[in-house]
Amino acid sequence: MTSWGAGGTVVGVKRGVPALVLMVALSGCAGGRSGEPSAPTASATTTGITASSVAPAGAPDPTVATSGPSPAAATPADDRVEHRNEMVDRQIVARLISDSATIAAMQVVPRHLFVPAEYADQGYDDHPLPIGHGQTISQPYIVALMTEALGIRPGDRVLEIGTGSGYQAAVLAEMGVEVYTIEIIEELATAADERLRLLGYDVATRHGDGYFGWEENAPFDAVIVTAAPDHLPQPLVDQLGPGGRLVIPIGPIGAVQTLWRFQLDSDGEVTGQNLGAVRFVPFTRAEE
Repeated sequence: MTSWGAGGTVVGVKRGVPALVLMVALSGCAGGRSGEPSAPTASATTTGITASSVAPAGAPDPTVATSGPSPAAATPADDRVEHRNEMVDRQIVARLISDSATIAAMQVVPRHLFVPAEYADQGYDDHPLPIGHGQTISQPYIVALMTEALGIRPGDRVLEIGTGSGYQAAVLAEMGVEVYTIEIIEELATAADERLRLLGYDVATRHGDGYFGWEENAPFDAVIVTAAPDHLPQPLVDQLGPGGRLVIPIGPIGAVQTLWRFQLDSDGEVTGQNLGAVRFVPFTRAEE
């Protein structure tokens, strides 16, 4: 059975309910935090309109393929601490992100080393950047928002779907959690694994279709998905442990999507909370 919360922004279903049934429930919850459909904007705001994969005018085109970030770019002399602190203060804390572990991690992880060298000077700017193969590294605020929504604690086991350049995985690892991450594009998966190792992050990486999760390492305390499917993947729900959290954008390709936070309770019921409107790159499947 489906139950609705105030404003139509919360939905609960039993784990194991087919994805089609769940999407019928979710279809009534789309739109911004106000409950009304919202147009995407170029950067996040505190009123519920956020953008992850669409860069503002003048920013690099995320669909233009590049060679991707190079691990060789990692140099201790260019850690840009001031840039990171400014990013955190102006883009994250100012937008009411308050989780101290999330803030501390983003003050440390060198985002400019997770983007192609030609975009390193924009590494701490308030928009996403292309990383090649039609993929992006998300806007810093979106990374912070999704990380905070996971509600993770040191020692948690976390699954990430969509490794990209490895930045989100590095932020999670910096928070003292056990990170497993899956990337469907082999070149990105290989580069991210090398980069994470070079920078000293202990992260388990895999090249494959993230739709099916990583069953042999389940259950997970939290799952984060950094690309947008048009429905909630049932295998990811099934791999949550009791109390597990799943943060994922869901919606049509090329349109406004909704960022959801789902949580599994001890009775097997999955409750969803609408976190606002976003735009992400599409969730790619192996058969595509």
